[in-house]
Amino acid sequence: MVSEEILEGLSYNEKKLLLALGKRAGPVSPADLIAEGEFGLEVEIMGAASWLESKGMATIAEESEKFITLADRSIVESGLPERIAVTEIDKAGGKLDMDDLAKAMSGGLDKVAVGWLKRKALADITVEGDRKFLVLTDKGKAVIGQDMPEELLLKKLAENPVPVAEADANAVKDLKGRKGVLGEKVVTTRSIALTDSGKEVAASGIELKPQITEITDRLIQSGEWKDAEFRKYDIQTFAPAVIPAKKHPLSRLGAQIRRMFTEAGFVEMSSEYVQPSFWNLDVLYTPQDHPARDLQDTFYLQNPASIHIDDEELLEKIRNIHENGGDTGSTGWGGTWSREMAESAILRTHSTVTSIRYIAAHPDAPQKAFSISRIFRNESIDATHLPEFTQIEGIVIDENADFNMLISMIKEFYAKMGFDQIRIRPAYFPYTEPSLEIEVFFNGKWMELGGAGMFRPEVLAPFGVKTPVLAWGFGFERLAMLKWNIKDIRDLYISDIDTLKKNTVF
Repeated sequence: MVSEEILEGLSYNEKKLLLALGKRAGPVSPADLIAEGEFGLEVEIMGAASWLESKGMATIAEESEKFITLADRSIVESGLPERIAVTEIDKAGGKLDMDDLAKAMSGGLDKVAVGWLKRKALADITVEGDRKFLVLTDKGKAVIGQDMPEELLLKKLAENPVPVAEADANAVKDLKGRKGVLGEKVVTTRSIALTDSGKEVAASGIELKPQITEITDRLIQSGEWKDAEFRKYDIQTFAPAVIPAKKHPLSRLGAQIRRMFTEAGFVEMSSEYVQPSFWNLDVLYTPQDHPARDLQDTFYLQNPASIHIDDEELLEKIRNIHENGGDTGSTGWGGTWSREMAESAILRTHSTVTSIRYIAAHPDAPQKAFSISRIFRNESIDATHLPEFTQIEGIVIDENADFNMLISMIKEFYAKMGFDQIRIRPAYFPYTEPSLEIEVFFNGKWMELGGAGMFRPEVLAPFGVKTPVLAWGFGFERLAMLKWNIKDIRDLYISDIDTLKKNTVF
């Protein structure tokens, strides 16, 4: 006994297909149903069949077969180049001057013909003095008045596509070597059959009535809805997933970080991608023989190759600090500081250049600023490194700032990002003292997320800043890797559509 619930869950087309299949003993193709006038479109049949199959009432069988098709019909009418050549040679008594063949086959077709004659051993080339002749071989004479395999295939194709399994493989290979002659198509034949459950439903006395599937203004205003049969929703029926539009994960993470900093009273700072080494390295008290300045670590520009520093007073302060410590109490790095090296143009290697430029413009405490900045380093690409990546930069200028405050801020930041288990260890940077590095355990090993510290007097003195300055630079992409369990940093920029669809909104 078929339940009322099952019958109510059937659509009009499903009922119609059940009745059509119920009248037949075996599988039926959509083409037969259309030919007999029971349906108008194959899409209607297959849509209903797919739903019946999902409900266990029908099965769908598919068979695909590949066919060879004729893409250029003109070759059937004009004939193969080698056939035209054989005919011309035969008309000349089995031997023909190649210049005469060129006159008979214009547009360079004679050269094509000669190539096929030699490939198929239909003719030989003989030289007599300064003249070349084509002479038919026994094989060439044998094809006179008899179709070659390629010609037989072309005649068949001129009438109908030929299944690959029935076509002469060598002839197909030959014709495929001629551009634009052959094509291929795959023909899929489908058949639908009822299961035992489907047969039971089909024989249960289904009443075929048009169903209302959409409420319209006309339906309501006319009053037709009073006597209409409405299609009932089946909440158990399969429905395709609907994927809403979402911003890229990195865009969402950037917005989250910006919101977190601005809510804490920070302002956003910025700087240009191209910087003189002076601001990127020298002002940050990085010695001019530091390995970071090598071509292996830094991208140097050819145009412009240098950027002139206009502030002579600041330039002189930096020179003195590097050579002898200036008025900072430091001994400096010694040696002779090079203005030429300081003015070399580079792509910024860290976002700390943004911080020091901000400090130069805003030296008075208190200040809190951050940036999410693209930086460039001459790195080899692997699962955790890219030559172009992003840093989360921040500074705090405050008379009460100390190292404990810096550590607390770092832990607070990562806690808000969802990571409360981090490792902080001592580190060295030329421009901060004390310094630290932040690591988190990921994918079986500790991953470095960034560095932090308190700016040295040598960095702050040129700008008259005597207040403590906390500074940090965190890895943006590596944070994203942790957040979404991504094992290869390159996956963040491939933008695979399936990965983006599966990515959670939060």
